[in-house]
Amino acid sequence: MTGEQLLFLIVGAVTLLSGLMVVTSRNLIHAALWLVATLFGVAIVYTLLNAGFIAVVQVVVYIGAIAILFIFAVMLTRKEMRDQGAQANSNWWAGALVAAGTFAGLFFLLQGWSGFSKTAAAIPSGYDAIGQLGDALTSPAGYVLPFEVASVLLLAALVGAVYLAFNKK
Repeated sequence: MTGEQLLFLIVGAVTLLSGLMVVTSRNLIHAALWLVATLFGVAIVYTLLNAGFIAVVQVVVYIGAIAILFIFAVMLTRKEMRDQGAQANSNWWAGALVAAGTFAGLFFLLQGWSGFSKTAAAIPSGYDAIGQLGDALTSPAGYVLPFEVASVLLLAALVGAVYLAFNKK
């Protein structure tokens, strides 16, 4: 086992553990911080896959913007965060059963798939992936409209959080 494979296994285990902590944590701020750890683990996996640009986008956009915006929204909008009763759904076992069945079905479905043994084709020497991504995000024929809609939604979420946090007198 190479060092890169060992690092992948460690990062994968830590990412899965922090993802589990996101959904099982009772404190909302702690869950948001576990989400940051999970997203950072995904960025490390991208780095191990030699996708440096996607790793930087993961850190800047997801950790630097969305997770921090979520933390600010929680901190601005919380009124009284004391326990008001049971926080766990009494039918949690049904969700766990559906998740286990879905995992087993996907495992058996993809077990004989030949895509797991294929390797990626070599990238040509003059290929500019980042330039093509930039053109796709900013050209009118590309994804400029969804890109701008996402920015307006983030702005609306921030304005809504500030409005809800404003104490009316």
